[in-house]
Amino acid sequence: MENVEISIVNTSANELPAYATAGSAGMDIRANLSEAVVLQPLERSLIPTGLFIELPEGYEAQVRPRSGLAIKQGITCLNSPGTIDSDYRGEIKVILINLSSESQTLRHGDRIAQMVIGKVAKAQLNPVTAISVTGRGEGGFGHTGKQ
Repeated sequence: MENVEISIVNTSANELPAYATAGSAGMDIRANLSEAVVLQPLERSLIPTGLFIELPEGYEAQVRPRSGLAIKQGITCLNSPGTIDSDYRGEIKVILINLSSESQTLRHGDRIAQMVIGKVAKAQLNPVTAISVTGRGEGGFGHTGKQ
């Protein structure tokens, strides 16, 4: 496992994002709210975190749902994973949606998502007139059956 140093500004009263266990891939990030946000069924909202990061070039941060929040409250990240590019300097905000049939309340300090840091490869596209054939071919979206 490679360690990477990331500069972070935290304008909230919350603790810095942290890994919950030694094997965690993502750091929990928390809501920075002046008052509770109630999400009605199928309602979405942009939730601030008070966090600003400076990623090294060649890295990204992905914002992903928390499984506990999804299964217990039906709340998930709408654009998942959300990508934070290395040149973005704005506040990290998380688009949450309530997929449950009941209203759900988010409060200041709630763990709302997880952030995973990863390397990014830059692709160089090479225009051609044909690509190689494989055994799979054009099969996709469940082509291997239900198992």
